[in-house]
Amino acid sequence: MIPDRRRGFTLIELLVVIAIIAVLIALLLPAVQSAREAARRMQCINNLKQIGLASHNYESTNGAFQPSNIMQEGKYPTVAWTNNWSALAKALPFAEGGAAYNAMNFTVKDSQNSNTTICGLLISMFVCPSDPNTRAFNDGGTVFGATNYGPNDGDWYVFSWPDTPTSQIGSGGGTPSRGAFAVNQARSIAQFVDGTSNTILFSEVKSFQPRIKCGSLFSGISSSAPTSFPGPNDPLPAQYTSCGVPDNKFHSRWSNGGVYHTGFTTAWPPNKSTTTNVPAGTVFTFPGPPSSGPIDVDIISANENDGGPTYAAFTSRSYHSGGVNTLFADGSVKFIKSSVNGTTWRALGTLAGGEVISADAY
Repeated sequence: MIPDRRRGFTLIELLVVIAIIAVLIALLLPAVQSAREAARRMQCINNLKQIGLASHNYESTNGAFQPSNIMQEGKYPTVAWTNNWSALAKALPFAEGGAAYNAMNFTVKDSQNSNTTICGLLISMFVCPSDPNTRAFNDGGTVFGATNYGPNDGDWYVFSWPDTPTSQIGSGGGTPSRGAFAVNQARSIAQFVDGTSNTILFSEVKSFQPRIKCGSLFSGISSSAPTSFPGPNDPLPAQYTSCGVPDNKFHSRWSNGGVYHTGFTTAWPPNKSTTTNVPAGTVFTFPGPPSSGPIDVDIISANENDGGPTYAAFTSRSYHSGGVNTLFADGSVKFIKSSVNGTTWRALGTLAGGEVISADAY
């Protein structure tokens, strides 16, 4: 009788094979994730280039870039009428979005019933695939689509009416920001005195970024020179206290031209961590950060249509490691590192600040 020499794997051999497979998988997964993120980042760059192309086509047709927010002042501090449609919305017909644009009712605000359907769309050109939170959002029964790209609304000063609290009738335009976009302003190429290659047009923002209103931080600012910068240091503290409870339904409406819904400012460098402590039990609108403890927040003194001066630190943020994709007014897209000098970043945010910026500074 011939003995049966067949044998299976021993337990040790099986464990060795499993260990080798586990090591190979551990080596492979980061490479796969890195490749996926590279693809997402390229898609993000392409989105910004499309927005830039649409904005330049708008400028070629109309002689100026699209305004981000239009308001007519009534009795101080109220707004008699507002066309709060964003620069993103106005760019749509120049980016094969004519059907969506034609469905908008520009005679009323984006939140009115006649605009409910169109504003609830999630438009792929306005969405960075690396942001896990970007989606349509139901805000009090009205659905809005979020965005990951914000127009440059200034360094930290955004807008104010020229009137005093004793004014009875508003006198019009207001004092604009120093950025590429401003309330009641349509910037022409000639106004980019610093050069289109040295001025930011759009940059990335995180959807549903928490925000707090804290007018008290700005109480010491001279109203006679609202566009002046307070000094060489960062304008605001790294942590905000006694500023109320934050909410996180901002950067949630691509259709709304308010700095809190679509814009950003260059007060802080990209991805700067500025925190506040959340009172225990706080319920966020969507999708919530931790219910207590420190979280990163943006800050604003007052909304543009509140009547008072608007100062805002709405930071450019992204889920890309190390920085943000940024569209310049010449149509180029550059990856700006989070480590960029704050003064350089603020200089890139002004269109006629007269700053001299070295090409190797960012």
